Amino acid sequence: MAHERLTLASLSTHLVEAQRLTVLMKPQDESQRTAQREIVAALHRALDARRQRIIISQSEVGPVKWAAILLMGLCALIAIAIVHSDNRLTCAIAVGLFATGFALSSLLIAAYSRPFTGEISVKPELLQDVVPSEAATSHTTPE
Repeated sequence: MAHERLTLASLSTHLVEAQRLTVLMKPQDESQRTAQREIVAALHRALDARRQRIIISQSEVGPVKWAAILLMGLCALIAIAIVHSDNRLTCAIAVGLFATGFALSSLLIAAYSRPFTGEISVKPELLQDVVPSEAATSHTTPE
């Protein structure tokens, strides 16, 4: 997702195959039917979560939004300067405080506009924790 290679058109073959196999199973009793429904629902939630992650990874703050944010900040700075124009010290303090807050807000928007890239990013550790590792799945039996 960080490399923007995934699209909504690309399917997760493992999840789709698991869902297909689960649906094809013939449950013998009510407990198996309940388990089958729960497995299908869990796989559906996993596919939906994957779709949501792909959508988020492709979203960004567009140039129109940036222009609107910058224009709003400029208008607010001008309004603050006009309100405090009678006293230079309070004007400088008020404009400086607002400019600092605005700069930090813009920095946060820029940092989180691409959630899967950069230093401040969502890492896949939680997803990797739920994927069984090869060492855990391959059991060696003593002879």
